[in-house]
Amino acid sequence: MEWNKILESGMSLLTTWGLRIAGVLVALSLAWILAGWARRSLLGVLEKRKIDPTLGRFFSNLLKYTIIVTTGLGCLGVFGIETTSFAALLASVGLAMGLAFQGTLSNFAAGVMLLVFRPFHVGDVISTVGRVGTVKEIDLFTSEITSFDNKRIIIPNSAIFGAVIENLTSHDTRRVDVSVGVAYGADIDRTREVLEAMTKDISGVIEDPAPEVFLEKLGPSSVDWIIRVWTRTELYWDVHQATVRQAKKALDAASLAIPFPQMDVHVTSGPPALLARR
Repeated sequence: MEWNKILESGMSLLTTWGLRIAGVLVALSLAWILAGWARRSLLGVLEKRKIDPTLGRFFSNLLKYTIIVTTGLGCLGVFGIETTSFAALLASVGLAMGLAFQGTLSNFAAGVMLLVFRPFHVGDVISTVGRVGTVKEIDLFTSEITSFDNKRIIIPNSAIFGAVIENLTSHDTRRVDVSVGVAYGADIDRTREVLEAMTKDISGVIEDPAPEVFLEKLGPSSVDWIIRVWTRTELYWDVHQATVRQAKKALDAASLAIPFPQMDVHVTSGPPALLARR
């Protein structure tokens, strides 16, 4: 009789727990399939909306593992485990991790904002946090730029998002400004004619907007002008250099002097004068 009772009890437990285990395995399998389908679907939607691939992969993976973890927590209740206390434990661990990694989380949040609002793209030349370079990579935590002297610079995203970002290649065209100082003895109208004429000989300058010669100010030792020409962004430095060169050649050809900085010093000798100055 005892063996029969033990056998019956064992069969009852095996049937009960066997069905529960089988049900849990089926639920987890279905959750895994559903999570994979949800991940692919969300990733496809985000790609159609032209969301950054890094951001798309992150959110699609987050959805996948959220479904799996939620299903796993639900399955624990089948075995009599209180999921409320387990959830509270996870919340406490999450809070502690959040406080410990608040700097990292701020970089992550800034990275998400950079990927969503796209103030710059890979390949753009930017100036931010005192650095200038070409953007090579935009990650969730850091961004990488390469300086003009070929240095690799990695900047935390929170520093970039909280600073002024100057995108030097965002537009197709840029204006080149070159300052020129001419001697006070030079005729102003003649100087303007020479500078305006020389802008037509600069290779790479576009006609619209038209070049402009601007009389800026009367400097300490020269009359200061600004030559403004427009060009395609990729030709900026070539046109800048050509404008300086052409301005020098044009002023030399027209015998318009470019003065050196000067200072007049008057020395008064003699003890009485020195005493008077004191």
